[in-house]
Formats: sequence, C-alpha cells, structure tokens
Amino acid sequence: MPELPDIEAYIEALKARMLGERLLGIRLLSPFFLRSVDPPLEAARGARVEGVERLGKRIVLELSQSGDADPPDAAGAVDVADTPGETGAAGAPQNGRYFLVIHLMIAGRLHWKEPGAKVAKSPSLAAFEFTSGTLVVTEAGKKRRASLRLMRGREALAELDQGGLELMSATPEEFRAALRRENHTLKRALTDPKILSGIGNAYSDEILHRAGLSPLKQTRSLGDAELDGLHEAALSVLGEWTDRLREEARHAFPEKVTAFRAGMAVHGRFGAPCPVCGTAVRRIVYADNECDYCPRCQTEGRILADRSLSRLLKDDWPRTVD
Repeated sequence: MPELPDIEAYIEALKARMLGERLLGIRLLSPFFLRSVDPPLEAARGARVEGVERLGKRIVLELSQSGDADPPDAAGAVDVADTPGETGAAGAPQNGRYFLVIHLMIAGRLHWKEPGAKVAKSPSLAAFEFTSGTLVVTEAGKKRRASLRLMRGREALAELDQGGLELMSATPEEFRAALRRENHTLKRALTDPKILSGIGNAYSDEILHRAGLSPLKQTRSLGDAELDGLHEAALSVLGEWTDRLREEARHAFPEKVTAFRAGMAVHGRFGAPCPVCGTAVRRIVYADNECDYCPRCQTEGRILADRSLSRLLKDDWPRTVD
C-alpha cells in the first residue's frame, strides 16, 4: 500500500502537472471504484484544480467550480461512464468547492499519460482527463479495494479523516500520548490510522528497526525515553524517504511505486543481512502481510514466533539467532 512518502511523491508529481488545469471529464471504467453518489461525479466536470493534498493515505484533489468559468470544450470533454446517481439539469456542474478523493489501498497505482490517451479497461479503474494530460488509476489483482469519492465542501471531506496524529508535525508529548491511549503492539500502533496517519506495513518495519525496538513490544511498556527515540526514528525514516521520493518525482512521474525499495534496512529483505549488524533479517507472516525485523538489533537475539510456521515446527522452532 502506498504510504506517506509514496503519497507525497505522487502529490509532488501531480502538482507540477495539474495545478490550475481544468478537469475535462472522467472515464469511469469500473463502477466499483466509485463509492459516492451525491454530488454526482459529473458535478466536477469543468472545474479547475486548486490544490493537491494528502489525507491519511488518500490523495485529495481540490476543485473549484465557479459559475463564471468557461465551459469545457465539447470536443475535448469526456463523458462519465457507468456512473450511478447522475441527477440535475443534464448533469450541469454546480458552483462550489469539490474534493476528489482517491484511496489506492494495497494494489492501486497512478499513471500519467498524454491528453486523450487510450486507456485499457483492465487493470484501469478510471481516467481523469485534464487539459495537461490524463491521470489513470489502475489496480492489480481481482480484489477491488481502491476507491474514489467526490465530496462537496471541507466539512464533508473532514468526515473521511480517521483521526490519526500527523506525525511529521507532532510534538514528542503528542506522540507519547497517542501511543499510550490504548495498549497495542508497536507494529499495530504505528499502522493504525486512528492512532497515526499515513504509516503502513513497510515504513513501520523501517521505523522500528531504526529505533531498535521489537514490533511486538507493548506501547504502554515503553518509557518516555524509548517513545522519544521511536518518535525520532519515525521522523528520520519518513523524512528521508519522503525527500528521496519527492526528488525522484520532480524528474519523472512515479510510475513504479512499491513497498519493497532498494535501500530499505529490513522490509522485504527476509534472509538478507541486516545493514547494521549483519544478522539475517527474520519475518513474521500474518494474513496478507509480513513483519520484517532484525533479531539482533530489535529483540535481543530472540526469534519471534511465526503464527503458522512456529506451530508446525514446535520444538524444532529456533528460539534465538544463536
């Protein structure tokens, strides 16, 4: 799933290509992608892009629809296809401020193409036609988890906010309070959008490795010094990766967003040597995810039990790296 650094890279690239541009139309290629009906999607046609921002792991396009704006060129306009809930006088755009909200979930990705580009229906979910180019949303696999919503006004947009702390602007005191509200493992706390905003599976592994903390340690078992160290680790990891990916996005649109990046310390590096101590990286596999960690740097040499493999091996499961 694209996380805070990846979303910020997308935003960097989108701002350069669409700020001030007009949305000529939307080709909705999968009806399951659209999760709102009021206002109708057609209400956004002809609006100008006033801003691009992040809301948790969502990408938000702020659109201004003014009554005195010139209507889009009929020859260049694109009809909204397969859109439920189109009402009003021929779907006429209404005055006001709208927000297109895209949540890519696990397998959704963005692509930028030339204006009027032909777009294959699969794996594409939608194509947004701007005067400057075409933004295409795709989703790999058969599960349709990515979503699109059109919201009218900031109050409606705020309803999508899950309440997680924006870590990059949070004080150490706010960070400690957020993690201690409930008692969870550090892995769960870092990835819970109701606790912290924008962090997922990949960067939580990197943060915990940088902090030298076990992913299974309980939040309320940590003292102030350990939580402050975790806060500093989170700021440094997210800051470094955000700066790196933004810089790359200034030169080319980020077409290959992945959770497994060269230069990561532990995430996606099962069996590879830890860049700090050389110990083989271990993992815990659960559901559709895995948690990667260094047993020497994070768990005092202990190998954490895997819910499936450790039960299978029982007494043969190694307890330590030694």
